[in-house]
Amino acid sequence: MALLVVSGIASASEAPSYAFGAGVQHIPSWIGASTHRNQLLPYVDIDLPEIGELSTVDGLTVDLIHGTHWHGGPYGNYMWGRSHEDLGTLGGKVTSLSPRLQGGGYIEYAFDEQWSVGSRVSHDTDGAGAYLDVYGDLKLPDIGYIEQSFELQWQAMNGPAMRRFFGLSADEATSIGTAPWRPGAGAQMAYIEYDAFLPTSEHTGFALSINIGRLLGAAANSPLVRSYGSRTQISQTLAFVYHF
Repeated sequence: MALLVVSGIASASEAPSYAFGAGVQHIPSWIGASTHRNQLLPYVDIDLPEIGELSTVDGLTVDLIHGTHWHGGPYGNYMWGRSHEDLGTLGGKVTSLSPRLQGGGYIEYAFDEQWSVGSRVSHDTDGAGAYLDVYGDLKLPDIGYIEQSFELQWQAMNGPAMRRFFGLSADEATSIGTAPWRPGAGAQMAYIEYDAFLPTSEHTGFALSINIGRLLGAAANSPLVRSYGSRTQISQTLAFVYHF
């Protein structure tokens, strides 16, 4: 996926917060797949107001603006690839992709403690892929002790990134019985995500995330997706968290 998709809900407090845990993620086998796989993963969210955040939710952000409403600075994250096993029957016919680190920057505007919008731009540290995310976060009213939020996000890729994930060479296309595909830059996906935190004690609880996305443009039109995958991408995550 475009990122390590475990979602929590940020605290409105200005005090530093720390959360650690572990969970399981049910995600598409590869970006565009119709099949799914389960993977265990750590949960980390260290939030230092006016300094930055390190998390398996949004990667690393460093706040250099320190404004009342504006925040921004360097950004880094980790993008999953796809292994021979992830590809299933396509393994050996379609190129496997190694994970990559990304580096870039972000800018965010918080209207209040409930609503914020922002954008991230990043580039592969060892590759030619470039990525753009535009998002909006809305914190919903609590239900008892349950905290919850929604996120809307639109994602785009440059040509090299789009071809890496959705392109097919002539040899690959022949191997799987489809047409070659060499997409250019453009929109890649839009999704809506629901996040909730269900406390079990003062310092523990379950973090839940449900993400429903839809591939767009050249990504959705890829013969790889049309013949062997799905435009609709759904993932769920559940993690047990200790926070303080």
